Amino acid sequence: MAVSTMDSESSRTPQPAPALTKGGYSVLSARALGAKLGTQGKHYFCGSFAAFTNIVVTFPIQKVLFRQQLHGVLATEAVQQLQRDGLRNLYRGLLPPLLQKSTTVAIMFGLYEDFSRVLLDRAAGSGIPELATRSFAAALAGTAEAILTPFERVQTLLQDHRHHGRFKNTVHTFRTLVTEHGVRECYRGLVPILIRNGPSNVLFFGLRGPIKEQLPEVNSRAGHMASDFVCGGLLGAALGIMFYPLNVVKSRAQSQVGGAFQPCKQVLLTVWRERGGSVAMLFRGATLNYHRSLLSWGIINATYELLLKELS
Repeated sequence: MAVSTMDSESSRTPQPAPALTKGGYSVLSARALGAKLGTQGKHYFCGSFAAFTNIVVTFPIQKVLFRQQLHGVLATEAVQQLQRDGLRNLYRGLLPPLLQKSTTVAIMFGLYEDFSRVLLDRAAGSGIPELATRSFAAALAGTAEAILTPFERVQTLLQDHRHHGRFKNTVHTFRTLVTEHGVRECYRGLVPILIRNGPSNVLFFGLRGPIKEQLPEVNSRAGHMASDFVCGGLLGAALGIMFYPLNVVKSRAQSQVGGAFQPCKQVLLTVWRERGGSVAMLFRGATLNYHRSLLSWGIINATYELLLKELS
């Protein structure tokens, strides 16, 4: 049977080199760790570690992008805002995305594999195309990620300079929101996240296989890492542009504390009017988002596939 285009790329790559040794003793046995994690646990671990690496590298870029999404300013003005905030505030708000992204990407890859396995078993012999089954699994995994919306909510408040005097850190922000407004306040901006996550997951898992197949064939470990980086980066950048208006709506909605929950359409219209009804202004920051997504998802996809091979 032909391999599905939505399967992990690791099945088509060479086996990893033996574990590093020192004086005849194993320093790090990747295969032993993989055995402890189990067949499915490896996907969660690799996804989490890949996201952790990405966030630490790209967080300052994300802060510039966030300022552009929220205020509709040029990249130079956003950078100047960060300079005025000072170096000590550059990584302010790092913990929420670090926790949120390392967990959501773990869920993204791990639940996709779990849902795919279960649904494919149930759909066996039913005539349902494997692509449709895996697409549904990807959508379910993306929807499940939305449970971690509170982390994006807190990240938004900590990155918004207008709230620097009110919220001290991650724990203080969570406590203030829940105490003063209830748990529901932590899920402000949930709807655009749900609309974004499902379709983007379907496209990511559905297209990364075909995209990699179009790249030059490679045999070395470095070559596979480069291919995985390009494949993940191109997909991430394209999806980032496609769903950019939803992220603008999310950022605007989550920058509000208290008050009525406005529908996505109303928030979008408000931003549209404030920016003079200009599509270009609505996409202010999209260029930086494209390059950040190119780097971020390149790092995530390449790190994920590399670790998965090492643990196999």
